[in-house]
Amino acid sequence: MTSVLAPPPQGSGLKPVPGVPGLPYIGSTLAVMRDPIGMARKRYARYGPVAWGWLLGQRTVTVHGPEAAQTVLVNRDKAFANGPAWSYFIGPFFNRGIMLLDFEEHLHHRRIMQEAFTRPRLQAYMEAMAPGIVEGVEAWEPGDGFKVYDHFKRLTLDLAVDVFMGVRLDAAERRRINGAFIDAVRAGTAYVRFPVPGLRWHRGLRARKVLEEFFYRHLPAKRRDGGDDLFAALCQAETDDGRRFTDEDVVNHMIFALMAAHDTTTITMTTMAYYLAKHPEWQERLREESLALGKARPGYDDLDRFTGIDMVMKESLRMVAPVPALPRKVVKDTSILGYHIPAGSLVVVPMLSNHRMAEWWPDPDRFDPERFSPQRREDRVHKYAWCPFGGGAHKCIGMYFAGMQVKTIYHQVLQRYRWSVPARYEWPLDTTSLPSPKDGLPVRLERLEPRR
Repeated sequence: MTSVLAPPPQGSGLKPVPGVPGLPYIGSTLAVMRDPIGMARKRYARYGPVAWGWLLGQRTVTVHGPEAAQTVLVNRDKAFANGPAWSYFIGPFFNRGIMLLDFEEHLHHRRIMQEAFTRPRLQAYMEAMAPGIVEGVEAWEPGDGFKVYDHFKRLTLDLAVDVFMGVRLDAAERRRINGAFIDAVRAGTAYVRFPVPGLRWHRGLRARKVLEEFFYRHLPAKRRDGGDDLFAALCQAETDDGRRFTDEDVVNHMIFALMAAHDTTTITMTTMAYYLAKHPEWQERLREESLALGKARPGYDDLDRFTGIDMVMKESLRMVAPVPALPRKVVKDTSILGYHIPAGSLVVVPMLSNHRMAEWWPDPDRFDPERFSPQRREDRVHKYAWCPFGGGAHKCIGMYFAGMQVKTIYHQVLQRYRWSVPARYEWPLDTTSLPSPKDGLPVRLERLEPRR
């Protein structure tokens, strides 16, 4: 039975938000996690662009389409807050990361943090990454059942630790830190949201302690010695008026940055690998592009020449948004597309399904990188039709680093390997947390003979 979230104020001219709440607390949680795109399409067809229901224990307003996304993400009247929304999901595990701050405090932290993502810093990160990328990719063992997701995740974590921390870890320590990040991320969508031993929430809290200890142990040396890595940059960064991060700030931002730097990039590159295996003509096109560069290692200024990789990356981000939904807490009564949104509501912008809306994307379920070619640029139909990095004040601060990393890694992979999947293979995508293949994306990996 349809019900409304809350009646709008008399005389406001606003409409109440419709929806079907289902069971209290649970609502449509299980169905949304199993099939987020299908559920979004059903909800949109029945209720339109703004609807509500119970999701992970909260009364949640889901807003569909770029117009609604723009209202929420641009946030002109400062009605939508990041911190209390994300804190419900990941706050105990990624406390006071840049994404969990709001308004003036967020702006203050972002201004300092931007010093770690200037062009000279990005160039230094790229130079620091190059040997690790070559070493990591070269060590892959060809054959059947090569799990792409697992190998990319290991590589991106190694690079994040090397480039962002500037320290070398042994295999056991890398496994420990990698496991902690996995547990912290997965805890955000736990059904049982208190620390029952053995369940996701408890494992996430334990993981946070592991990560804090790890960063505090290395922090004094970074304050003292500096370096070209992100850790050193955050220790040294300051605004024109001399503001700097405290030790606690640095640790909080490092935990969040390492998660963002290796988890979302892993998802993006795995999605690219899946579609390049399903569409070998695109794989060959990208391989020819990399070989045509004529360099074993590209320079920073060479990245713009990887137009094919760029289109495939963007289309993969459209097909599978690494951060599938962007939540915001409503801090004062507001409206979205003429609907009354009362203070205290949780609003979610579902990027995973927004990027598949037929009104904005022709044949939305088809992999078609040419959408992003200069001749078509379907993403320009609306500024917020394609926004995997978010938008407004909270647009991802590391988006250029991510693109640089993806292109640099794929340049090495394409020159060394060809990969394929059986003709009828469809990956089992797990959408209960950040999207990832349940089977790790097993492919047949073949090493290429060097061209003479």
